[in-house]
Amino acid sequence: MPRRQGYALLIALLAGTALLAVAAVLGTTLFTGPRAAPLPPAETHAAARNPVAPAHTGGNWVATWTTAPVGAEPGTGNGLPGSTIRNTVHTSVGGDAARITLSNLYGTVPLLIDRATVNTRPVTFDGAGSVTVAAGARVVSDPVVVPVAPDSDLQVAFRTPRAGGPVTYHPNTHQTSYLADGRATWSTTKWRYLTAVDVRNEAVPGTVVVIGDSLTAGSGSTDDANTRWTDVLADRLGGRYGVANSGIAGNRLLTRGSAGEAGTARFERDALSVAGARTVIVALGINDVQQAPQEPDAGRIVAGLRTLADQARARGLTVVGATLTPFEGFPTWTPERNAVRLAVNEQIRSGTVFDAYVDFDEAVRDPYAPNRVRAAYDSGDHLHFNDAGYRALGERVDLTSVERARTPKSDEL
Repeated sequence: MPRRQGYALLIALLAGTALLAVAAVLGTTLFTGPRAAPLPPAETHAAARNPVAPAHTGGNWVATWTTAPVGAEPGTGNGLPGSTIRNTVHTSVGGDAARITLSNLYGTVPLLIDRATVNTRPVTFDGAGSVTVAAGARVVSDPVVVPVAPDSDLQVAFRTPRAGGPVTYHPNTHQTSYLADGRATWSTTKWRYLTAVDVRNEAVPGTVVVIGDSLTAGSGSTDDANTRWTDVLADRLGGRYGVANSGIAGNRLLTRGSAGEAGTARFERDALSVAGARTVIVALGINDVQQAPQEPDAGRIVAGLRTLADQARARGLTVVGATLTPFEGFPTWTPERNAVRLAVNEQIRSGTVFDAYVDFDEAVRDPYAPNRVRAAYDSGDHLHFNDAGYRALGERVDLTSVERARTPKSDEL
């Protein structure tokens, strides 16, 4: 072989070796395009060690979606053995990794999950592909590198191979999910076991958490259209903050109602402990006014709202309160109960309860009959709203009140 050809061959071999070394460093990036960076070990293990992450843990983890556990699903005393549960949730912000929270709050025996996925990507728990959730407990998964898009549907699936119930669930979700039980795949409007999806996002400073009743849960809105007022708020925020919906239909502020624990009892779990919580919006009280047994003392309702506000401030969170909306024409309406509603609203508007308030009452009331919901916003029962009504609520929120960091008042310094 001529010397020049020998040199050329040597150079080609060296260049090829160098290219292989670069490819080894970059992995499949040369061939498949950019990919998410691997999670730092410290973040990976923190979630496993701390199954219930407090509001500000990690800095980069924020809730993109939540729901509040309501109770034990009727007829599921043995759980859903051999079934695969596919919960569909709608995100508010995106990220390059996700983690999920599973709750067995209302279970009476340990719950075994032997397989879990987020958009088909396998999920682990403390490094294992399966997890057992003790009765009354909840767990947070390890981070899984999966791209999560903002304002999009996400499917979180897992299998329950053996009996273990009853099922902790949230009914009336206005979102179609699925249950595969070995015989068929059934559509459902229940979320089972899943209570939160967090995402890793360096650019998002936190999440706006909303605790409320059916008007926050979206009763009267169109299924799968994501037209709850919290969805409207998320659209307006444009991915700058997460929005977490902890509304429960029938929920009351002071006492347990037709569904779910009282707002004062679940506030820590469903609002303050949400990953990345920055601002809390409190939209509770109308069921205390109108549900039996009715609360006739506006002062007690205001005191309950003030208790929630104080708890949020103690965590350094901004807290915004919503006025109570009209319901004349609903079967439980009376002039006396309406007077209680108006008295609560007067205190909220006074600025002595919350850091700021959003006037939902003014946004939806009929200007010619202010104790009634405007006809264009009424779902038909004179209490709940249609999609247009929920849009009016979502558009009413002052974005500066939910985006700003809280500044302590002079009497708190």
